[in-house]
Amino acid sequence: MNNSYSELTEDLLKLLQHLPHLKDGKWIQRSLEAIVRIAGEEIDRLDWKILTYAIEDLEKGFQVFYPYRHIRKLTIFGSARIKPDSSEYRLAVEFARRISQYGFMVLTGAGGGIMQAGNEGAGRENSFGLNIQLPFEQGANPYIINDAKLIDFKYFFTRKLFFLRESDAVALFPGGFGTQDEAFETLTLCQTGKYGPAPLVLIDEPDGDYWQTWQAQISENLQKRGLISAEDRNFYTITNDLDHACQTIRHFYRVYHSSRFVGESFVIRLNHELSGEQIEQINQNFGDIVVKGKIEPSQILERENRDSSHHLPRLVFYFNGKSYGRLYQLIDHINDLSPVVALEEHPEKK
Repeated sequence: MNNSYSELTEDLLKLLQHLPHLKDGKWIQRSLEAIVRIAGEEIDRLDWKILTYAIEDLEKGFQVFYPYRHIRKLTIFGSARIKPDSSEYRLAVEFARRISQYGFMVLTGAGGGIMQAGNEGAGRENSFGLNIQLPFEQGANPYIINDAKLIDFKYFFTRKLFFLRESDAVALFPGGFGTQDEAFETLTLCQTGKYGPAPLVLIDEPDGDYWQTWQAQISENLQKRGLISAEDRNFYTITNDLDHACQTIRHFYRVYHSSRFVGESFVIRLNHELSGEQIEQINQNFGDIVVKGKIEPSQILERENRDSSHHLPRLVFYFNGKSYGRLYQLIDHINDLSPVVALEEHPEKK
């Protein structure tokens, strides 16, 4: 205990001395200040355990994913109960194989069923496994076990964070409560702008009706009651064709690259420049989501971080911050436009 305390004291002193000179020193300082404030309060031992385990989960996730931050990734959700000899399992294997050939790495929950199929199809070199520690479940599937890209999470909430934080697309296969939870959380985060924009494909067998039945319930019990809007249907694509699923994902990044808020401005980064005529057409079709001014072409803004996208052309506008279904329509429209220059073979790569 004394040695650990001495080492911690020494490490903290070194960190504090270098803090003003560190690139992200402001955020490190805020994290440390939060810990100090909590330590000054009277909280339960369980609270400290939750905080500690959550930070350790985050630490593992950050370390594993950091080397792959410039590679686009896709998360596969689906039932752990699907058997390897089933047609649904083989469908997931083939989808993961195809999407990995298009340059995507694949994330799964590291378990059996559809998760195992995803890792099998993508191959170990293109796979991540985000396992959850449960007393009644077996360990990771044989296609990801003992791999450096396998992470064991204590908590579901930290695991879910990395599923979406690290994913540029999501594919959902049929499943039970867990799959439905993942589907609706993803949709909620799309609807509120906390995830994406990113493509979401719901994949079924050629003669399956799982997602079509699901969609019928969504339309009848949610949309008709006014609990969701018609534009929310733009968040996802239902298909029983793997070619369509893969092309939907790839097409999403045909011209669109990424987006973010910079202050009050919404910035859309593009793989290729659009013409003035095309931008004018965009303004005519999507002026309803702009609160002031119009959609303008731009280069990198002064307040943006100079990351690997600094050279990309941009569209900048004052987004109303709520019409995310329409924003997805805007992205689809942009991707349907003919670019000024020829497109690369793999525009989905970051």
